[in-house]
Amino acid sequence: MGALRFFAPFLIALWLSGGSAHAEKRVALVIGNSAYKTVAKLSNPTNDATLIGGMFKKAGFDLVEIKLDVNASEMRRAFREFGNRTRDADVAVIYYAGHGIELDGTNYLIPTDASLESDGDVLDETIALDRALYAVEPAKQLRLIILDACRDNPFSKTMRRTMASRAIGRGLAKVEPTSPNTMIAFAAKAGSTASDGDSKNSPFAVALADRLPTPGLDLRKAFGFVRDDVLKATAYKQEPYVYGSLGGDDVPLVPLKPVATATGPQANPQDAIRRDYELALQIGSREVWTAFLEQYPDGFYASLAKGQLNRIAAEETRAAAAEKARQAEDEKARLVADRARKADQEKAAAAAKAAEDARLAAEKAKQAEEAKAAAAEQRRKDAEAAAAKAQADKQAAEKALADKLVKEKAAAEATAKQPAEQKAQPDGEQKIAVLAPTPLQPGLSPQETTKLVQSELRRVGCLTTPADGDWNASSQRSLTLFNKYAGMKLDTKLASVDTFDAIKAKQGRVCPLICDRGFKADGDACVKITCRAGFRVNDDNECERIQDKKPVATRDDANRRDAERKQTESKPAKPQTSGQIFCAATVGCRPVRAGCRLEFIKGSNVEVCN
Repeated sequence: MGALRFFAPFLIALWLSGGSAHAEKRVALVIGNSAYKTVAKLSNPTNDATLIGGMFKKAGFDLVEIKLDVNASEMRRAFREFGNRTRDADVAVIYYAGHGIELDGTNYLIPTDASLESDGDVLDETIALDRALYAVEPAKQLRLIILDACRDNPFSKTMRRTMASRAIGRGLAKVEPTSPNTMIAFAAKAGSTASDGDSKNSPFAVALADRLPTPGLDLRKAFGFVRDDVLKATAYKQEPYVYGSLGGDDVPLVPLKPVATATGPQANPQDAIRRDYELALQIGSREVWTAFLEQYPDGFYASLAKGQLNRIAAEETRAAAAEKARQAEDEKARLVADRARKADQEKAAAAAKAAEDARLAAEKAKQAEEAKAAAAEQRRKDAEAAAAKAQADKQAAEKALADKLVKEKAAAEATAKQPAEQKAQPDGEQKIAVLAPTPLQPGLSPQETTKLVQSELRRVGCLTTPADGDWNASSQRSLTLFNKYAGMKLDTKLASVDTFDAIKAKQGRVCPLICDRGFKADGDACVKITCRAGFRVNDDNECERIQDKKPVATRDDANRRDAERKQTESKPAKPQTSGQIFCAATVGCRPVRAGCRLEFIKGSNVEVCN
């Protein structure tokens, strides 16, 4: 009875917690994807999902949905329907086993029908982890997501990258849940991969099925045991990790069943001690175990209580030793830092001395280079002066040669009255003479200047008449054409040195080539237009088909017929023969005599007899 009085507050608290736990509604969604269509099949995910789903059912969950080898549409529908069921649930759990991928810091779950040919397909063919978080969001007390999806992902090795800066990580990325009482458990730490193991189930799934259903075991401690089990099973190569946080109270996935109080006489006196021991075990503090030993100093349960006290003492000793070790490490680090600072000071002093020596050496090198640069500058000036003198001599020689050439050309043009006209080619081709540009020197006569300007106009294709030194209307029109096609505004009234220089500056033809009818321009020549059979050149200088037309009477034809008629009327009558009438002024009219004939002689009929 003393024990009951001592544990009365604890009994009330546990009764309340047991009653609330009994009323909790717990739901779970379990998905396992093994039969992928575009990559190799995974052996364990469906087995792991079946194992974990059975574990939830044995743990007394109100609803457990198990989905195996689901495609994208089925997975989205499963999350949507499960989100509706978590609205009145206290605990919501999602377990996923299969392939997952991390893209630019976001985690995605991969359905069985995903192909992922490029990184852009991840957004369309996979399910974001945020969708699972959204599905468990309505749960009131606990939201838990367990991901056994950190396997070595074959999709990331074959998919095409559309952007070089887009990162695809190894394993899954770290997650920090924003909702309270939310935990996300990874089969392997972020950035690492998980192992399927050599048995039917993965080491992570085996540890989950063994540790999570322990009644009254806080989830944080349960996942700690899972971590230890997986590390041992994988030779410390795979370390599970949990993200998120819970409150200060223990949060077991499977609550501890309340101990029913006896209403009648107890058959065994040990039952009361056992119930008190179980109550003390749930609280687990040093004070509770001390009170239990004061009430029950001897017996089996007293030995168990002493063992619990020893465990607590060992934990406290370990914590104290760990704290001392930490302090020792801090002191060691401080001492090392102090020695490092001293070493740094010595190193800084040595570096300062080396820097000063380097500065002095650089100063000396700078002075030497400045002396070299001054000497090189003087040599450059001397070379430029020599080059300028040589250039002046060269220009003087070229000027003298140009003057000589101008005089010789002017003399040759004065002797030739007419330059050679452009010659027609055998096939009708015509070419324009291309004259080389001639330098114009001051002091030439107006006629010589005009002739040189005309020669330049002929060279650029703007003048077709000879260069005769006469600045006539034809020459002015040619300069007008040059202004039009060269985009200039030269004075067309006279030929000047400026005009010559402006035309001389043009290297090729300026004015377009104009050909006669039946010829077309081909570069600087006129080429005869040749039409195929049945065609002829029309007035627009194009080939057209020859049409068969009926003759049309014209005024010229009428005039020709009138002239023929008058000529016929003016002809004398044919000579009359016998039997015809002969008329004369002297004899009058009578029949032609026998043996005679009429002939028209000198404008009148004459009777001629043999």
